[in-house]
Amino acid sequence: MVVGIPRAMLFYKYEKLWTTFFDEIGVKYVISPETNREIINRGANLAIDESCLPTKILLGHIDYLKDKCDMVFVPRVEFSCGYKMCTKFLSQPDLVKNTFRDDDIKLLFYNVDKNKPHKERKAFYKMGKYLGVKRSQVKYAYIMAKQAQMFYEMFRAQNQQRLLEETSKIKVLVVAHAYNIGDKYVGEPIIKALKNLGCEPIIAEYTNANECIQISCGVSKTLPWAYNRHLLGALEKHYNDVDGVVLLTTFPCGPDSMFNDLIIRKYKKKPIITLTVDTQDGTAGIETRLESFIDILNFKKGGAVQ
Repeated sequence: MVVGIPRAMLFYKYEKLWTTFFDEIGVKYVISPETNREIINRGANLAIDESCLPTKILLGHIDYLKDKCDMVFVPRVEFSCGYKMCTKFLSQPDLVKNTFRDDDIKLLFYNVDKNKPHKERKAFYKMGKYLGVKRSQVKYAYIMAKQAQMFYEMFRAQNQQRLLEETSKIKVLVVAHAYNIGDKYVGEPIIKALKNLGCEPIIAEYTNANECIQISCGVSKTLPWAYNRHLLGALEKHYNDVDGVVLLTTFPCGPDSMFNDLIIRKYKKKPIITLTVDTQDGTAGIETRLESFIDILNFKKGGAVQ
C-alpha cells in the first residue's frame, strides 16, 4: 500500500504532521516533486479557466501521482467557529473526485475541523482504520505527529525572530500563504530575488498562528478568512521591525484581493509592493519590480541606491 501525497495546498502547512503520521503507522508514501512547468500545464489542462493557480497546481500534482501510488491523500480542512476557509479547501475532495472521475484512482479522505481537536483526532483514527492499522498504533502515531508539527512550527517562529533581531540587512516581510511561499514555482523565485538583492526575507507565515489570529482582532473585526487573519496578525506584529512589505498572491485569488486592499489602506507608513503570480513563464518582470522596490527601501533607510 503506497499513499500519494501531492506537494500542494496545505502540504506546506502540515507536512510534518502528515508525513510523521504515515511514518509512525508504517505506511509507505510518495510525495510529488517540486512544482514545475509540466505540472503547471497538467493542472491548467484539467482545471476550468477561472480556477486559481494553487488549484491548478494541486490538480497537476495529483495527475502526476495517480499512476504512482495506490491512493492519493486529499484533505478537507475547515474552521467551524468564527472564521472561514476558502472554498478551495472545503471542496478539495469533491473537486478531485469529479476531475478524475474517469480514472481508476482511489482517494484517501481526511476531514478536519481545526476548531475541534477531537474531530481531528477522529479523522486520523478513521484514516488509520481505512489503512488497516491498529487503533493503539494510530493513537501513538497521532501523538508523535502532533509533537513533530508543534516543534517544527516553534523552530520556524524562533528562527524568524532571530533574523529580525540579529540581521543588519534590509528586512522585507513577505506576506503570503504557506502554499504560495513554499511552492518552488510561486514563492521560491521571490525569496531568491530578495536575497540576491541583499535583503533578509521575513516570512509572515512562519509566525505563531494562534498568536497572530488574536492580534488580528485588534486590526479588523470583520475579516472572515482564518489564514488571512494569520497573515494580518503577523504583519501587525512585525510591521515596526521591517523596512518594507511584499504581498505575494496568486491569480485570481478572491480572498487575497480583498485582504491586500485592506493592507494597503491600513498600513501606509512603509513601502508595500503587491506581486501576483499566474501560469505564465518568466520572472523578469517581477525581478525588475523588486529591484525598484529595494532601491526605494535603501533610499528611505539612507543607503545607496543599487
